[in-house]
Amino acid sequence: MGGRQIRPAGVYRAVSQELQHHMMPGYRVPEPPWFAVMNSVPPAESLVRNVAPRHVSGSGAGPRAKKPKKMYRPQRIRYLEDALRTSFYKDHPWELARPRIVMELDGKDYQHCDWGTGLRQPGVPLNGECVVQRQLWLMENGLARTNPETNEVEVEKVSRRKAYDMARQEFYRLRQAEDIERRVAVEEARHVGAYFGKTRLDVGMQLEDQEFENWKVWAGKETANREARANADVETFGAEEEEEGGVDGEANQEGEREAQSVPASS
Repeated sequence: MGGRQIRPAGVYRAVSQELQHHMMPGYRVPEPPWFAVMNSVPPAESLVRNVAPRHVSGSGAGPRAKKPKKMYRPQRIRYLEDALRTSFYKDHPWELARPRIVMELDGKDYQHCDWGTGLRQPGVPLNGECVVQRQLWLMENGLARTNPETNEVEVEKVSRRKAYDMARQEFYRLRQAEDIERRVAVEEARHVGAYFGKTRLDVGMQLEDQEFENWKVWAGKETANREARANADVETFGAEEEEEGGVDGEANQEGEREAQSVPASS
């Protein structure tokens, strides 16, 4: 028999009933070795894992949806913030390049944040997570507005797109203010005599450019030497053949002269 063997949840109760009822007279069912242990120290929970309920919407319910599939595979844990983070960092990929501090002292920093007041929170640097939490707060709580006619506070529901636009505008305004503050601080420091030299990245790029220029000079010299050697081999190839032919001709002429100078034997 193949397949998964599903045991009953009340294992101890089933075995105790089996031991109490004798199927045949004079025959006693042997007691399992774990029976006394479970009797003295019962388990705190069931030994059989229950199948997690599947929440299926009305549109997806059908004859095929009712068929159990992958019952013992744990369901994926999904949060609304995950989709909001994906949307934000897809539109702002360079925000991931900014350094962040992810360590918390007590893990209760979220208790000191009130995202209804805006993106600025005590002890929390401005980053994409602020936009996500602000957008989530607007989607859940809405936007409070005062009716000028009745002077009553009305809560307006905010859609996901509108909440994203509102949080994004606040983020842009605060980020621009940070950039202006940084530039002003640099100008004030230079005004009083501060000197800001090159950063490590600038020094590294300068050294890399120098090495590249040195390599170009060396590569140019090597290319010129190779071309000179190749041209020299081509020019001397015909000259060597002519020299060999001239030596052979001179040797033949000398041999003919010697043959003519020797008198014929009588």
